[in-house]
Amino acid sequence: MAYILKEITVRTNTTTEEIRRIEQLWQDVNTGKLPIIFDSKNNFQQGISPISKYSNYESDENGNYDLSILGVNSSFFEKLENEVKKGKYKKYESTDNNMILSAKTAWKTVWKEQKEGTLNRAFKTDYESTVPAKYTKDGKAHCYLYISIK
Repeated sequence: MAYILKEITVRTNTTTEEIRRIEQLWQDVNTGKLPIIFDSKNNFQQGISPISKYSNYESDENGNYDLSILGVNSSFFEKLENEVKKGKYKKYESTDNNMILSAKTAWKTVWKEQKEGTLNRAFKTDYESTVPAKYTKDGKAHCYLYISIK
């Protein structure tokens, strides 16, 4: 019998050591070692996208927080877009030839706006969806951040 994990959560922070742990966790998801986008028999799950959920913040982005990796379908993104329209989230988008650079650019924009005072983060639950270039129409990597706001 094959099984699929719906979510995996770790308590983490932004130290170099913890970032390495997060990278390993994502590698385990992407290779099927942790069956979120693949089932336990390594069959790819059509229509499922892996995303990061950041929650249970100790303070701000510098403290501990929970990082969850979830497998979601397109209706999840529709719900997030509705939350943006309601003013509960602010959406950030970034594209680059490299997936890691795309994510870094998006997060730098968030941190810049925080520092400038133009973003009032709630530090409740935030989401990140990073799409590799091979899965996009324009051939570039995309990062979508949904940041909870007050």
